[in-house]
Amino acid sequence: MKLSLSEKSLEDVFKTISKGNKEYKKIYPGESIERQPVTTVYGGAQLFKSNTTVRIGELGLKAFREFIPNAHVLANILGWKQKDELNEIIYNKIEEKLGREGVEDFRIDFEDGFGIRPDAEEDETAVNCANETWKGMQENTLSPFIGIRIKTLSDELKYRALRTLDIYISTLANLSGGELPENFVVTLPKITHEKQVEAFIEALEILEKKLKMRKGKIKMELMVETPQSIFGADGKAALLGFVKACKGRCKAAHFGVYDYTASMDITARLQAMDHTVCDFARHVMKVSLAGTGVWLSDGATNVMPVGPHRGEISEEQRQENIDTVNKAWKLGYDHIMHSLNQGFYQGWDLHPAQLPIRYAACYKFFLDGLDSASIRLKNFIEKAAQATLVGDIFDDAATGQGLLNYFLRALNCGAISEDEIAKTGLTLEEVRGRSFLKILDGRKKGLNG
Repeated sequence: MKLSLSEKSLEDVFKTISKGNKEYKKIYPGESIERQPVTTVYGGAQLFKSNTTVRIGELGLKAFREFIPNAHVLANILGWKQKDELNEIIYNKIEEKLGREGVEDFRIDFEDGFGIRPDAEEDETAVNCANETWKGMQENTLSPFIGIRIKTLSDELKYRALRTLDIYISTLANLSGGELPENFVVTLPKITHEKQVEAFIEALEILEKKLKMRKGKIKMELMVETPQSIFGADGKAALLGFVKACKGRCKAAHFGVYDYTASMDITARLQAMDHTVCDFARHVMKVSLAGTGVWLSDGATNVMPVGPHRGEISEEQRQENIDTVNKAWKLGYDHIMHSLNQGFYQGWDLHPAQLPIRYAACYKFFLDGLDSASIRLKNFIEKAAQATLVGDIFDDAATGQGLLNYFLRALNCGAISEDEIAKTGLTLEEVRGRSFLKILDGRKKGLNG
């Protein structure tokens, strides 16, 4: 066979290809295999205590038991089929989850939830929050994921934002010997320009050096709350540039629904999670960060499931409370399902009573598709393992990891147990490894051995 392209003539071509592939893998390492929380609860810094997340979980459980006494009521509120066997399963899982780990992620909020206060008051609050965080670390009362949200880096608030960050981190580091809570992040709100992110990273580097922390120890997340976080002045999608500027520190990008819709001149009565302008922003976020390993989180439903009447109330007032709470829960459920259907597996919650419906939506979402997904993953792994066994290159690992992530997300949030993983044909050890490629490698070695 006559060839015009010799190996020698293609040397530079192959070098260019290899260089491009290397650059691609650096930017797009694939979806993260770490646990991602399904909810982040925000609370004003002035109210934070070491046991805050424990207390929020207790209040969520109390609301659940008060207003949803059984699976029949749950199905009725959310519009599920009454005779579905999943209803009872989901109900029991919600109750167990709220009692065990009601809050997965908590953000100590120095921004909207705290407001503008005298400098002395914010300084004192930052010290108190650090002290309470250290107490929670010692008593094991913090949520599995936790962090703080500082103020925006606008010209008016940049000094205040970084001062609060410094006081909190320095105080906590002094108490803990330089340690931070597990899965700790700093949330940077209302980003509008890449330079803000670059400056913030520089500040973190200075802080780490002064406190003798490992470079890169302090992780962060970005909040997408403005149109400029979606598209920059040059007309290009801005979010990937923001993430690159984080130098490997960025764990997640959170969508701020109400600031974003306000920035888009949507009138207040129409500002909602499922507004079409929000859908567009979510789509850009998904496209911009797909394959980067950066988690995406949606915003919160701003209608609280709280009845209008307190104290000694009549039966009529009690029913009005029930109707109000149920209506808010159904709205929240529809919003969460809307997010899940768009590939946003995390969202905010602002009130303890929102937590039961967060888990109801997540469990319904994952359990409805469990059987078909189990069969698909089992068949996919068998096919992939056979391909590698006979020496072929299996190049669809991303699809396999995506299928595996479905079960990891379901497992992490409590929708399924480790025992239910057996339906996939995987062992617990394989699942805990969290990597599709590791599963294939292990099975290849087993078959060859």
